[in-house]
Amino acid sequence: MQAEPIQHWPGRMIGSMHVRSTPAGPAEQAVFVHGLAGSATNWTDLMHELKDIVQGHAPDLPGAGFSPEPADGDYSVDAHAGAVIGLLTHTGPAHLIGNSLGGAIAVRVAASRPDLVRSLTLISPALPDLVPRYGPVRVAAAALPRLGEWAADRLRVLPAEHRIQSSFAMVWADMGAVHPLRLQDAIEEQRRRDGLPHASRAVVATARGIVAEYFRLGRDNLWRQAEQVQAPTLIIHGRHDRLVRPAMARKAYRAFRQVRLVLLPTAGHVAMMEMPQVVAAEARRLIGETRLGNAPLPG
Repeated sequence: MQAEPIQHWPGRMIGSMHVRSTPAGPAEQAVFVHGLAGSATNWTDLMHELKDIVQGHAPDLPGAGFSPEPADGDYSVDAHAGAVIGLLTHTGPAHLIGNSLGGAIAVRVAASRPDLVRSLTLISPALPDLVPRYGPVRVAAAALPRLGEWAADRLRVLPAEHRIQSSFAMVWADMGAVHPLRLQDAIEEQRRRDGLPHASRAVVATARGIVAEYFRLGRDNLWRQAEQVQAPTLIIHGRHDRLVRPAMARKAYRAFRQVRLVLLPTAGHVAMMEMPQVVAAEARRLIGETRLGNAPLPG
């Protein structure tokens, strides 16, 4: 029988974003950045596992969770990175951890503001990959002009529980491992989001932002920026990831300067939710290496 999950961490507005934080105490800080259509609550369990060594801060990206939509309507990766940089200037230099879209945002932040990033942990980061795959093709379709809005309107007529179960089945390797209370939390949150006028617009526009990054050329291409990252880096990837090809993990491993790659044989796209204790152990190792000033060793 699964243990009852912990409560989600309390939140408050910090700048333009709603941010959930673990209790103060540890000297070191960590910032956790969620993926497309996610929220700060994606990090609840991992933050719990690490709360003794870092004070964790998980923002709802602009337009997501409890954060308002951005005043300028900009949902690009650049804009999201700017919002995360704003949070880092509040927390001070921190260990930066990102999943999926949040991983792409974290790479841009780490490349542009190395002074604010002590270490970088990427869980199935959504770095550019033009090989067609079912999950990414769905995201790309949602980003098309007019089609994205039409699809969002059609989806809203489906019961929230159907949408959440479909989403979880896509990102978890084993849908049966989802705790019923966590599933119910997500359904209730989806119902709340359905009542917000900007909710669909935020998801569609953010999807357009990440798709645009896949076609960006020049020094600001995310792969080029990965090569510029100075912070010790940990890449965690599930072998059953249906959204980001596991083969991309090896490409990422070759791109970063100081890097360790961990492949999880039974995880999907959201390893921090599927197996937070395993992910926490790897993050602890990286944080310890950072404290000692050592580069991560291949593993």
